[in-house]
Amino acid sequence: MIYYIADTHFGHKNVILFDQRPFFDVEEMEESITMLWNAVVRKNDTVYILGDFCWGKADEWLRIIRKLNGSKVLIEGNHDLSSYPAKLKQEFADIKPYKEISDNGRKVLMCHYPMLFYKHANNEKYYMLCGHVHRTAENDLLERWSEELREKYHSDSPDHVANAGQIYNVGCMMPWMEYTPRTLDEIIRRKKQYCESTQGKE
Repeated sequence: MIYYIADTHFGHKNVILFDQRPFFDVEEMEESITMLWNAVVRKNDTVYILGDFCWGKADEWLRIIRKLNGSKVLIEGNHDLSSYPAKLKQEFADIKPYKEISDNGRKVLMCHYPMLFYKHANNEKYYMLCGHVHRTAENDLLERWSEELREKYHSDSPDHVANAGQIYNVGCMMPWMEYTPRTLDEIIRRKKQYCESTQGKE
């Protein structure tokens, strides 16, 4: 199985208040995210971490990464390390600032930073996954943009691109993530359910 998550910010005290995360301190946050992670991810699964994994030095990264199940791929974020010692680097299957993969017949483009004008945005089989913007005004802009993109492509060719413009914020604090690595199918389904449940309430 392939899973995705971003912005775990292990060890980052200020992010608890910034995101209004439901944790008393960084120790509780680490324990909870680790438990949720290991409850779904198995040894042979792959987890793509879309940046801002840990707020700490290499030794702290090592301590945490070794507690988490699965093969880990890091898509680098602005709060990640500038360089990786060999013993830490070997804990990851890959470390890149940007990556594209195929996931069950769909093309997944991954970057820590949202790419509004991503490749093949008018193709419903392409998905842009990102983090970085948390639940901020920037994320609101991202949501408006992706909705406008879908409406534009749908109006131009309603039979073929109804699901175009698919940009998903996979930050762990998002309601469809709930601090847990999710599959692409889960992300799509859970976000749709969340949007339908909150329509007209915000």
